[in-house]
Amino acid sequence: MEHNWDDLRLFLAVAREQSLSGAGRVLRLDPATLGRRVGRLEKTLGAVLFVKSPQGYALTDAGAQLLERAEAAEQAMRRATAGMEEQSDQLRGQIRIGAPDGCANYLLPQVCARIVAKNPALDVQIVALPRVFNLSRREADMAIGVSAPTAGRLIVQKITDYRLHLAAAESYLAAHDPLNSLEDLRGHRVVGYIPDMIFDRELDYLTDIGIDRVPLASNSVSVQLQMIRQGAGIGVTHDFALPQAPGVRRVMTQAVSLRRAFYLIRHADDRRNRRLRLFADALSSGLRAEVATLEAKA
Repeated sequence: MEHNWDDLRLFLAVAREQSLSGAGRVLRLDPATLGRRVGRLEKTLGAVLFVKSPQGYALTDAGAQLLERAEAAEQAMRRATAGMEEQSDQLRGQIRIGAPDGCANYLLPQVCARIVAKNPALDVQIVALPRVFNLSRREADMAIGVSAPTAGRLIVQKITDYRLHLAAAESYLAAHDPLNSLEDLRGHRVVGYIPDMIFDRELDYLTDIGIDRVPLASNSVSVQLQMIRQGAGIGVTHDFALPQAPGVRRVMTQAVSLRRAFYLIRHADDRRNRRLRLFADALSSGLRAEVATLEAKA
């Protein structure tokens, strides 16, 4: 049976967001209207597509089968329209970026604000989550990662290196024994990631410097930095975040200096999508410039 593309688009949003409210935000539709549209689609197909519960909308077997066909139709639509995009450099429409929260909090807001200022018809959504994004499920149009994936049909390009150092609040340093060597860290309270919630080996900073206990931990680097700002302890911080943390300074920079990288990750099917390619170029160049500017102030 042929399906109306608009119905499939709504179905995909609900399947990916697993809720009417989340899909409604993506589609800019009232959840009640969206619910009626889903119900109408189920009636047309003669099949229940979702199991509704307080936890959200979960796909049934029939829904999972439709998801495969809907995603295939989506990819066909993308390929068909890739060559029909406007030839001007003005970007428009909606683009969603997934990123780890350090990048999302301290770099993407200003970089994306500049891009949108030059492209008034463009809508940019930043999804900050401490995990790897699944582009095959179209959770985002593109993602920023701290390591280069080696599996999947993806376009991966390195954006830039960035640096990290140990840092602490001036108030903490004034109240505790001086730090002259890594051995001295054993007498200090350490702030870092929750060990079993580190989603990428590249983020396991403390293991690299021989620390095995984390008295104050969070899965969010922005929460970690706020703990450090409050004088709670010492931790590894991004140099590019320090300009937004007055009263925090780097320590033992000769003993501990880490280098990591950001990678831009896109779905291979978007290779010919000129709009996404132009945005990716603007995003990458903007991030490189912003990291360089902020690290010079650290």
